[in-house]
Amino acid sequence: MLILARKRNESIIIGDQIEISIIDIKGDQVKIGITAPKSIKVYREEVYRAIQRENIEAAKAKPEVLPNLNNFIPKKENVEEERKNPNQKKS
Repeated sequence: MLILARKRNESIIIGDQIEISIIDIKGDQVKIGITAPKSIKVYREEVYRAIQRENIEAAKAKPEVLPNLNNFIPKKENVEEERKNPNQKKS
């Protein structure tokens, strides 16, 4: 792990596309700004870990449950009809 010291309004450049800036420091909290291409996903660690846990649980889903997903996805013709007639009441 590389450890660098930075002060407020100073930055770190990673590669050619990522810049991490120190925005503010208050007590034991540091606010950082990250400039990166939209194709690079940036998460707080706890959010990233939660996503990983959910992905692992989703991978454990039983294949026989998958056909039931069709009950939650609107049929294409219904979506197109609603788009054409948005004020029409559903029966």
